[in-house]
Amino acid sequence: MSDAPIFTTLGCRLNAYETEAMKELAQTAGVENVYVINTCAVTAEAVRKSKQEIRKQKRQFPEKQIIVTGCAAQIDPDSFAEMAEVSAVIGNTEKLSADTWRGLSNGFICETERIQVDDIMSVAETAEHLIDGFGTRSRAYVQVQNGCDHRCTFCIIPFGRGNSRSVPAGVVVDQIKRLVDSGYNEVVLTGVDLTSWGADLPATPKLGDLVMRILKLVPDLNRLRISSIDSIEVDENLMQAIATEPRLMPHLHLSLQHGDDLILKRMKRRHLRDDAIQFCEEARKLRPDMIFGADIIAGFPTETEAHFENSVKLVDECDLTWLHVFPYSARQGTPAARMPAVDGRLIKERAGILRQKGDEKVQTHLHDQVGKVHLVLMENPNMGRTEQFTEVYFDAAQQESEIITAQITNIVNGKVFAVPVTP
Repeated sequence: MSDAPIFTTLGCRLNAYETEAMKELAQTAGVENVYVINTCAVTAEAVRKSKQEIRKQKRQFPEKQIIVTGCAAQIDPDSFAEMAEVSAVIGNTEKLSADTWRGLSNGFICETERIQVDDIMSVAETAEHLIDGFGTRSRAYVQVQNGCDHRCTFCIIPFGRGNSRSVPAGVVVDQIKRLVDSGYNEVVLTGVDLTSWGADLPATPKLGDLVMRILKLVPDLNRLRISSIDSIEVDENLMQAIATEPRLMPHLHLSLQHGDDLILKRMKRRHLRDDAIQFCEEARKLRPDMIFGADIIAGFPTETEAHFENSVKLVDECDLTWLHVFPYSARQGTPAARMPAVDGRLIKERAGILRQKGDEKVQTHLHDQVGKVHLVLMENPNMGRTEQFTEVYFDAAQQESEIITAQITNIVNGKVFAVPVTP
């Protein structure tokens, strides 16, 4: 239908999850003739792209009312409401409220209510949005936490997401049981600050407690993944799960951000470089096939060449494989935006060096896989992922969403190819 709502998601996996929740709410409420843009605020560039997307979609769909939500809209609703293309601005809490979508179902926005954005810091609970089937047909994502209690000097996200709130373990387990019953072989736990899960719940359980409970109570779940974590917050039970639970996948993405102690302190991070190195060493001792990814920022204010070199060295010292490199971008309202800035050309150059380093690490990892046998979860008939999240391709079509045993045969143009083998 031409008048059905259209959604565009910018930014993180959690935003994508919440877009799926909005689609269901909009469908239930009967909302029509709107274009919803779920924005990101992680960098100034992300905000710029959000506004660019709004203008682009209004040109393409002039008959639709543009509804703007997400972190950028939560943090600075007025700047979006001032755009001629925008009909309404909805906050991160409001976008997940059935009442909001029922209010939109009449097809027009009241001029006096164009901005529906409440104080995100006053939100005490995370709504339990049970999205059965988000992701591929083989892999589902489950939001277990939202918000963040930390105040890193470069980060604006707590002001878009609010304080940390956890979904109770029983609710999480019940959702995963339904997903497994629906045929999903893999579940990914996701959140804004995942390792803070449980701090606001009775008895203050830890993320490791949740992981162990899921694996115990959902025995038919074949694979469990954890999205980005803060290694300094990893608890004893999570380390035990890494050591003893083969269904917990050997791939962890770490929020490291930098490799120099002084810069880490100026970022107001809670770990030092030796903490990161020690965690990676301990996790790999417990699980020798463990692969790490990491977020690293290039060009943070006051970063010297020596500071930057410590980030480059950290890639080898932690043996990181999958790098997400972010050129530093000042966010108005953060302490880091008031610190002495690094020249923009240097930031770009340093980000390029880190990305090249990351590409080299990926190539090393891929070549190390040749001859190895993996359990591959098929995302489509010709591509699946290993336990370490490495993409693997097949010349002959395989059964989608199934886990198959395969041997890596060769690499062609940077792609890993495999053939099925008998277990």
